[in-house]
Amino acid sequence: MYWELTVINAFDLFGTFIFALTGAVKGVRCKLDILGVVVFACTVGCGGGMFRDMLIGATPAAVLVSSSYILICVVTGLLVFFLAPKIVGRWPLILYADALGLGVFTALGCAKGALWGLSPVGQVLSGMFSAVVGGVVRDVLSRSVPTVLTSDFYATASLIGAVAYLLLAKTPLGLFELFLIVTAIVFFLRVLAIKLKINLPVADTALPVDDHLTMRD
Repeated sequence: MYWELTVINAFDLFGTFIFALTGAVKGVRCKLDILGVVVFACTVGCGGGMFRDMLIGATPAAVLVSSSYILICVVTGLLVFFLAPKIVGRWPLILYADALGLGVFTALGCAKGALWGLSPVGQVLSGMFSAVVGGVVRDVLSRSVPTVLTSDFYATASLIGAVAYLLLAKTPLGLFELFLIVTAIVFFLRVLAIKLKINLPVADTALPVDDHLTMRD
């Protein structure tokens, strides 16, 4: 059991690094200064976990108990800033790594929700919040509509993975096997969506976009 928790903790730190990487790249693309890039790295890398922990009452949040999370985000942000020409152009590869991070945090969030005695719905939300909240905050800070609400099979992949966690938790699978399977499910769905350009449908309306922006109820 100890080695399983050790491996899962390692995946947690890896997921933090991946999300911090995507946040830092977003900061570079938005032409932020070095502090802004680091802030974006920390926001995406730690934001979801902090929000989840505060919501379920797991305080102080894990990111405040262990310095590893913040240090990983800061170092990642600095590396992306100084190596921007070599990293930013590899966005397709970063997307696949982000898909793995999405799976890792979905599984971890569900597991922590179960540990704190949440209801099935609470466990699902705990998994999703862990995976997507950091990116939502990043997009809000960059003054854009959160990607998870407008395009990509992103939050949906996390939702399906969280539901799969609930179903598989009723089987004799151990924690480590459960963690790996859920991570793999989310990763596969996200990569498939990237490859096939799968998006959720949007409402069809006859109004021009400008009318939407100026319309008053």
